[in-house]
Amino acid sequence: MAVTPVGNPYVESSDRVSDYPGASEALAERIDIVGVNPFANAAARDAAIPSPVQGQMCSLNDDNKGYRYDGSAWILFSGAGAANFTNTATGTFSSGGDSFKYLTITGSGTLVIDQAGFADVLVIGGGGNANSTNVSAGGGGAGGYLTYLAYLDEGNLTVTIGAGGGNVTRLENIFVLGGGDGAQQGGKGGSGGGAGLASGGFGGSGVVGLGNNGGNSGPSPNNSAGGGGGAGSAGVSATVANVGTAGGSGLASSITGTSTLRGGGGGGGGVSSGGSATAGGGAGGGAQGSNGTANTGGGGGGAGPNFTPSTGGSGVVIVRVKI
Repeated sequence: MAVTPVGNPYVESSDRVSDYPGASEALAERIDIVGVNPFANAAARDAAIPSPVQGQMCSLNDDNKGYRYDGSAWILFSGAGAANFTNTATGTFSSGGDSFKYLTITGSGTLVIDQAGFADVLVIGGGGNANSTNVSAGGGGAGGYLTYLAYLDEGNLTVTIGAGGGNVTRLENIFVLGGGDGAQQGGKGGSGGGAGLASGGFGGSGVVGLGNNGGNSGPSPNNSAGGGGGAGSAGVSATVANVGTAGGSGLASSITGTSTLRGGGGGGGGVSSGGSATAGGGAGGGAQGSNGTANTGGGGGGAGPNFTPSTGGSGVVIVRVKI
């Protein structure tokens, strides 16, 4: 009896008839290991293969997917299909002939994946605050904005939602920065905070791929603050005396089936008037600025001199899978 280059046995003409049963059994056992044998479901597979070996493969008729034993568990082949989560879905929708469900996570907790695979993910950090001082406050920068196609492993995945004030949002091993605070000099972050220093401050820098820079304050002796950076564009720099400017634009996502803007920078404050709100970011004011909207990562709106600081909006994690 001989074997092929990959180890499959076969009978040669020189083999004795008495060797045939052994060769046939060896071939069948080899196919059990290297062939993609079908089973009705996982329970039927486990009953038939109580002690799988690494590299063994099978397919299941109930989900029409192929699996490979990696030495400790049955996993989907590379090129796997959609992941599945067991958390109660926030909603479902259809688009382009496909059906989806999604989960909007607004508070820290656990994402439970019972089937590894691919998912569309949006992660936004907490928006930056606008810290009023004796000069007009720059707008808070938006929290970092990251959207990507993820392969999610089976298991309980940790989710941390960044609070307003520039806190980090986390999905397992992915961490997204919060926004920079609007201050006399804009803070750094996912998107930078706007500057409010009366003598011409500089907006904080954002992180490429996550956000944009904050706007500069007006030239001396103007008391006008720049807008916080947004996910879609930089905060607007102040050029007119005592008038704050708009925060940077947010980005639209249809991950939930409806196009929604998130991640706007907060408007800068000014003695006379403040910059407008954008995509969840708070509006600046000649008096009190407004807070960023929760779960958008929007920056807080700047205020005129000596008003109460406003807070950025908390972040969010959204996961969408095909069903």
